[in-house]
Amino acid sequence: MLRMSDWNTNIIEEFRANEGRVGGPFEGAPMVLVHHRGRKSGKQSVTPMMYLRDEQDPGLVYIFASKAGAPTNPDWYYNLTTAGSGDAEIGTETYPVTVTEVTGADRDRIYAEQARRYPGFAEYEQKTAGIRTIPVLALHRS
Repeated sequence: MLRMSDWNTNIIEEFRANEGRVGGPFEGAPMVLVHHRGRKSGKQSVTPMMYLRDEQDPGLVYIFASKAGAPTNPDWYYNLTTAGSGDAEIGTETYPVTVTEVTGADRDRIYAEQARRYPGFAEYEQKTAGIRTIPVLALHRS
């Protein structure tokens, strides 16, 4: 069985070989590679994930710290919120982003739209009900 880091490496390689497109369970989904620095290790990491583009601002995308419905937030969530910045790689372009957490009604609206488009996100929310609210982060093009 593939370790998560190996699985991510395969997705990253496919993403870069195909100008931001990947197959398998993510075929046709909007994908971003998020570059972030470990808050403890200082190590640079790249994490592939799905995003939702803001309808009014093309320089703004939302990412979701779902961790496939696990009871804890992913490490990258803490890395990005601690640093407040990172880089986004979409298609063939990489650019700096500032990171903010979306909360309240805005968070709920954005997450609901992602779950409507991609039902797996609704399943993740069901798995975390009563345990944690899945964070939504806004990546603002710098």
